[in-house]
Amino acid sequence: MSLFDDDIPKKPESAPITVGEDLTRLSEDELRDRIEALSEEINRTKNTLEQRSNIRNAADAFFQK
Repeated sequence: MSLFDDDIPKKPESAPITVGEDLTRLSEDELRDRIEALSEEINRTKNTLEQRSNIRNAADAFFQK
């Protein structure tokens, strides 16, 4: 760590994404970051859905015996 690390401007924390919000004031980099964040959230949601489906299917199979 350098003595001058504090002089480097840090990227501000991104605000939570709100579906339907006005995008006209966002830069191209911010729009790319938004797409990446939304893609990650979609993947996380799909994984959770798949896990729940697998649990439900296992429970259904167990109780149908």
